[in-house]
Parts: sequence; C-alpha cells; structure tokens
Amino acid sequence: MRSQFRPCIDLHNGQVKQIVGGTLHDTDVKQLQTNFVSTQPAEHYARMYKESGLLGGHVIMLGPHNDTSAMSALSTYPDALQVGGGINLSNAQQWIDRGASKVIVTSWLFPDGKFSMDRLDQMEKLVGRAKLVVDLSCRRTNTGNWIVAMNKWQTLTDMQVSKPVLEALAKKCSEFLVHAADVEGLCNGIDEDLVVALAEWSPIPVTYAGGASSIRDLQLVTKLSKGRVDLTIGSALDIFGGTQIKYTDCVEWNRTGCLPTEL
Repeated sequence: MRSQFRPCIDLHNGQVKQIVGGTLHDTDVKQLQTNFVSTQPAEHYARMYKESGLLGGHVIMLGPHNDTSAMSALSTYPDALQVGGGINLSNAQQWIDRGASKVIVTSWLFPDGKFSMDRLDQMEKLVGRAKLVVDLSCRRTNTGNWIVAMNKWQTLTDMQVSKPVLEALAKKCSEFLVHAADVEGLCNGIDEDLVVALAEWSPIPVTYAGGASSIRDLQLVTKLSKGRVDLTIGSALDIFGGTQIKYTDCVEWNRTGCLPTEL
C-alpha cells in the first residue's frame, strides 16, 4: 500500500494560483504572497488530470469570484474532482449536481469558530456520507498541538486535531483533507509529525497538503503513514511554475510506485 499523489486546482479571483498558506486575508490584500498565477484556465488543469487518470483531486475556491472557473473544471472532468471553499447547506447539492465527486466543508461547520455537530449532521443528511469531505486544515500551536483553522486559515477554531475527534467525525464523512497551513506554499518540507498523527488517528482516507518539496516526499509520506495518507503537491510542481517536482513523475509514481531513475 502506497500513498497517492492527489492533484489540486486552487482558485483565487477566478484564476488558478498557488498561494503561501496563511497570507490570504479578507481585508488586507497586501499580505497576500503568491507563488504562481497561471495564464491557463482551470479547465486546462482538469483536462490534464483527466488525461493522466488522476482521481481524488480537489478544486478549492479561495474567496469570491471563483464559481465560473470551478464549474468549468468540474464539467471538464466530472465526478472526479472534489470541490471546496464556501460550501454550505444551501449550495452543497448544487455543486454535486455540477459534477463534483464530493464536497469539502470547513468554515460552515464552525459558526463563530465553534464546531457544530448539528451542522455536520445536516450536511451528511443532505449529500450523504460518501459525498462528504471534512477539511481539518490546521495550524500548530506553541504546545505542539494542531488546531483547526477556518476563514482562509486565519481564524483558529475550538477544535484540536486528535484521535477521538477524527474517530467521531469519520462517522459522518468519507475523507479528511488537511492542509498544514504553517508550511503550505513554502516548499520547505512537509509536517512529518502531522502525517504520522493523521495515519495513526484517522479511520478513513486522509489527504495531506503543505510543504512538499521533492518527489521523494511521496515515498516519505508512504513510509510515515504506511500508505494511509495521500499527498497533494502544489507550488513545487512544474505545472505551477515550480522547479522541484515534475508533474509527470507524480503521475508515474501513482501508476508504478517508482521514483525517477536519475534520483
């Protein structure tokens, strides 16, 4: 059993971008640090993932003005991409109908920063457990614990990532998505401790994102998680302007489990 590469399409103001985690603000746009802004539309990447046979990727809408781009990606590769960002009870089924394989929910589950099991129950009843991904993207505190962060990772919630929490939530959803917000977009290495914890604590599939800087990180995540945690790679990929990881190598890893011979 080996960890899989999971692709992504991050949207900001309708464009495909790679953003440094934790710099996206609702009010202070000057703090935004962007690694990459694509000249290609979202459907270009969806088509690429379709041609490569990649499944379980996610389209994340970072703020407003992204619906049209997200819909174009989903229509290009229907029933294969998950969608997240602003998902709530009023629009979740609409995104499924538009071609999302699953909906990813975060901030709506935390009114005023406090987790609502009632809201999770409502969402599960609406779209079904099999179509629901809970995003537990988090930031690490000074005590070494991980706290779920919402509102573009700017607001810490009352939820600590832990084994009891993951076990309880897993009864209501089919996957977790976890961005390590402190290392997201920095390409300086993954949060190895978090990968180990997620593998040990979660009874359902988990996709980790944040800090990947080498094709060997797929091998590392496989070792750390015993293949139970998948890896999303963004800013380091050549298709997003990166220089450290070739997209074709990630596709080959998924197919064969082999790293490039030149390594």
